[in-house]
Amino acid sequence: MRSVTATLTTAVAPPQTTKAGPGPARRRMRSYYPAWFFIPAIALYVVFFAVPTFAGFYFSLTRWTLFDQTFIGFDNFARFFQDPQLVSGFVHTFEYGFVTSAAKVVLGLALALLLTSPVLGRGYLRAVVFFPVLVSTIGIGITFKALMDPFHGIINAVLGSVGLPTPGWLTDPALALWSVAAVDIWKGVGIATLIFIAGIVAIPQEYFEAARVDGASSWTIFRNITLPLSRPAMGTVIILSLIGGLRSFDLIWAMTGGGPGFTSDVIASVIYKQYQAGFYGLSTAGNVVLFVVVTAIMVPVSWLINRKEAEL
Repeated sequence: MRSVTATLTTAVAPPQTTKAGPGPARRRMRSYYPAWFFIPAIALYVVFFAVPTFAGFYFSLTRWTLFDQTFIGFDNFARFFQDPQLVSGFVHTFEYGFVTSAAKVVLGLALALLLTSPVLGRGYLRAVVFFPVLVSTIGIGITFKALMDPFHGIINAVLGSVGLPTPGWLTDPALALWSVAAVDIWKGVGIATLIFIAGIVAIPQEYFEAARVDGASSWTIFRNITLPLSRPAMGTVIILSLIGGLRSFDLIWAMTGGGPGFTSDVIASVIYKQYQAGFYGLSTAGNVVLFVVVTAIMVPVSWLINRKEAEL
């Protein structure tokens, strides 16, 4: 295995640099485009992100309607954190986000390994795996709500026909959230697989050929070549799937509406219920809380992933 190790070390080792002592100051990064070239992008960023964000922070400190607003300070946040739905919503959000993200990473990598190998019908299988990504999330939610119906759904009909238990997938408080998570994983694993396929295909074939000549097993090749060199793709999948999981709303609302009771509520569905009840300031405060929570999780995760990639 010396040649495999040497090959991998050459592939991932950073270029050697020598310290030549204090030299001239670093040159400033120069753009290939004039400054005015960035004005459209900056304008779009300000109009569609910066202004709504700061407006949201302001309105979270008010009691507002379409025609009136009253500044009340942090009262909305105090009320929001006293809501018992928020506690369960916070827990469900983290459970849902981390479980679906981990499953997409593992299954996406496994499917990518399969679909980059010389398997029969590889192009067709890639299309089948990616197809759910193209379908409307609301459409998938409504479809699976019918399929998982405890009395008339096809899934329970098939299970009952072979003598297996027929659980209430969306009506059992212990199963509702995880049933939606399973559908979310099925829908989102396609994009994770596509990203992993791109990362694996980008690995130079010389490394695999050298490993095979050296007599390396499939597991050794995966552990020492495929996994380390596909780390950038893995970082992308983790970030995208975790953000999507923490902000998930549409699939949960289409399948369970946060029920039964509050057992499948997440932060986003609690916010929407506050909007429905007419508590606009309270729900805006909830949006700020969601923004802060997602940012607080994703910034260190992104920093850690980028740091690991820089070590390659």
